[in-house]
Amino acid sequence: MYSQSSEPVRFERDCDVVMIPTGDHLSIPAGTPGYITQSLGGSFTVFVDGNLFRIAGIDADAIGKQPVLPPTLDLDASDTDVEELMWAQIRTCYDPEIPVNIVDLGLIYTATLKRSKPGHRNAHIQMTLTAPGCGMGEIIVDDVRSKVALIPTIDKVDVELVFDPPWNTSMMSEVARLETGLL
Repeated sequence: MYSQSSEPVRFERDCDVVMIPTGDHLSIPAGTPGYITQSLGGSFTVFVDGNLFRIAGIDADAIGKQPVLPPTLDLDASDTDVEELMWAQIRTCYDPEIPVNIVDLGLIYTATLKRSKPGHRNAHIQMTLTAPGCGMGEIIVDDVRSKVALIPTIDKVDVELVFDPPWNTSMMSEVARLETGLL
């Protein structure tokens, strides 16, 4: 779900947030008013007192929204099923300042699975950022790591941040270029 409007909210409980774009971790106290400016991939960007903050989907109840539940898999899920779910989870990750998922932005270079033992897998993801000095870089990397780690049967997630080749707008999908006005 994506919201370009500013939906008013009031924090119903204290909530840990991440300041955009610095990546600082803070807590917003219950009773604080704000506005949802973006809701993508199960997280929310909220404008409070002149600043933007990212709220994780698990904390959506703090602003009166339904918390995001972890993904599920059938017991007999194949490697292909797990890989498809991994890509679906990565597609729920967004740069909080750009309303396009990081796969369509071209930030994911590789995402692979290897079996560690029967019924258990390790994920290895190589990704980049739109700019090497992005203050939200570690937050986006952690978002990828934590969302993939929610997948049943994945025991370890290694996310490697690389800058070679450097990202450029030609790496974006046609949908992403259209959404951002670059097409």
